[in-house]
Amino acid sequence: MRHWLAAILVCLTCPAAAQEFIQTDALLSDDAFYRLVACAAPPGADCSKPMIYWPQEKRSALRVGFVTKTPALAPWQERIYTRALIEAVAEINKVGGGIQLRVAAPSDDSAPDIAMHVLDTRPGEVMENTGVPVLEGRVLSLGQVMVRARNSWIDQAVISMSVDTPRRAIASVVLEEVVQALGLMTDIRSPVYRRSVFSEDSNSGTRLRGQDAMAIRRHYPPT
Repeated sequence: MRHWLAAILVCLTCPAAAQEFIQTDALLSDDAFYRLVACAAPPGADCSKPMIYWPQEKRSALRVGFVTKTPALAPWQERIYTRALIEAVAEINKVGGGIQLRVAAPSDDSAPDIAMHVLDTRPGEVMENTGVPVLEGRVLSLGQVMVRARNSWIDQAVISMSVDTPRRAIASVVLEEVVQALGLMTDIRSPVYRRSVFSEDSNSGTRLRGQDAMAIRRHYPPT
């Protein structure tokens, strides 16, 4: 049986959402950091989510692309989103992991593996009339990713973002959601990790460095 799992990027001014982060005040070892973002394991504790991965046959060219862009999106916003996705894919591809992404072309015959939707839904509001069954009736908290997995294997991911995402945060939010769509679905709340792409409280990370890059390489070891 396939199940949908969610990771939510919290809007701090919106109604409370389900906790999708773990809090810690300490600098974590590489092993502890990886297990936190990959399976929601608190430092020194067991996993609370399953480890999930894209299957081997998808890893040489995992396709990600926009499927829906609300007409409410201004031309300047559309340009920023398009550039943010291109840069996010390039950033992930250069960390040296055993997975490579490519931006899906509009002419592709099939839907992208990671389908992105920019919706005319304000953060904290319920998504309606999206045309995407898995999103209907859910609260959009700035940005979120849903992945469908069977056993340990992902076969589909859906990213939803609000048209009201602040301009300065778009690149960071796009990068975080695409990274989380790889199966690294838990954020970290810590003053030590405010510059991490996994930071629960900051939308400023646009580069994958240090333990962020390490987590991708460990989840998808180079071949």
